[in-house]
Amino acid sequence: MPLYLEDLQPGQQWQSPPLTVTEEMIFAFAREHDPQPFHLDHTAADASLFGGLAASGWHTAALSMRLAVGSGLELANGHVGMGIDGIRWPKPVRPGDTLRVTVEVLAVTASRSQPGWGVMKARWTTHNQHGDVVAEILPNYWVQGRTAAGA
Repeated sequence: MPLYLEDLQPGQQWQSPPLTVTEEMIFAFAREHDPQPFHLDHTAADASLFGGLAASGWHTAALSMRLAVGSGLELANGHVGMGIDGIRWPKPVRPGDTLRVTVEVLAVTASRSQPGWGVMKARWTTHNQHGDVVAEILPNYWVQGRTAAGA
């Protein structure tokens, strides 16, 4: 059942299903979007500050988006982003890591200029199978209210 702006409250959380990252996923993303040697070559990765093959931070962000959409947070107008207040990657994602995202509502504000709509500030925390945080992203969503939907 889709959620509207009025259904959202700070503190609500959703947990994604797991997703295991493969070496081929890391290589494919890097070839297309972040072709740096430490994302494409084992020897270069071993000699880098990562000390081994690591996914691009942007790949981790993209996977976090995929997992956030699959978390069970079903918004009436979809996961429509307005921007990101911050992003950090405290630990690298490695081949074989299994990721999960927790989506948490931080704040909900009705729009003054567009009645029936508003902004939900959220936190996505992406963990690996050891519970280590590999990404934290602070997105802002544009969320439809019930009055805009005629509901």
